[in-house]
Amino acid sequence: MRTRFLSRRALAALAAGGLVAALAACATNDPAAPAPSSAAVYPVTVGSVTLPAQPVKIVSLSPTLTEMLYAIGAGGQVSAVDDNSNFPANAPKTELSGFQPNAEAVAAKSPDLVVLDTDANNVVAQLTTLKIPVYVAPAAVTLDDTYRQLTELGTLTGHTAEATALTGRLKDDIAKLVKDLPKRATPLSYYYELDPTLYSVTSKTFIGSLFELAGLKNVADAADTKGSGYPQLSAESLIKSNPDLIFLADTKCCKQSLDTVKTRAGWAGLTAVSKGQVVALDDDIASRWGPRVVDLVRAIVDAVNKVPA
Repeated sequence: MRTRFLSRRALAALAAGGLVAALAACATNDPAAPAPSSAAVYPVTVGSVTLPAQPVKIVSLSPTLTEMLYAIGAGGQVSAVDDNSNFPANAPKTELSGFQPNAEAVAAKSPDLVVLDTDANNVVAQLTTLKIPVYVAPAAVTLDDTYRQLTELGTLTGHTAEATALTGRLKDDIAKLVKDLPKRATPLSYYYELDPTLYSVTSKTFIGSLFELAGLKNVADAADTKGSGYPQLSAESLIKSNPDLIFLADTKCCKQSLDTVKTRAGWAGLTAVSKGQVVALDDDIASRWGPRVVDLVRAIVDAVNKVPA
């Protein structure tokens, strides 16, 4: 359980856990990725990464970045993804690990660009020594980080226009979702569960910032005495806080649901449980900060709208 939590926390830090969505153009959900853009002009430089030509053998070691690449139309340029990249379904999943990357295994795929979200095992330096370009996009802290990473990937892959259009749609969709939320004299409170041992996220995390957009108060904030952003609540403190809403980001990994939390000692009397205001999230969407983040915002907004003002 602890190992699984640490893996999901790394994704969610994200967090991490996108959180998922009907984008206006549904780019993420289209299995037929557009061909590389012939209008792209190279070389291009993003940060410390310079590409002499448009990449056509991209290796992604991050589920979030895999989703981003497909969402901006660069899916046809992706030749291999890590073992946790499961969306879209047609992404070329391999045995490569994003948590414990092996530089030799990655290099064996002959990539002309590697994208990842963390420099585990010092893999960036190893790949750089092998003359393989590496783009690192750490877990987002704010939505602006998501938009920036989409834009940078668009530049690197030759899909600048598509990335710009997608970020515009994401901003518009999220703005529309939160615009018409009911005004409340007292904000609704919520508990966001990463796993059944009561690890959660605070308002200072990427996930927490999405709930703040919906005007919700996080019961986990007071428990974060170490400032990690991912405190473990005690059963007593959670029951005492009596949240109005509970969001479960452990439905796949840990099979949690309204029915299972009802059986926990003292939980049946919680407002969220007794009123059925427990929201089962998709673990993957709830732990990623990519284009399906609008789906997470939609789930939050839908839950809030169901609670009488």
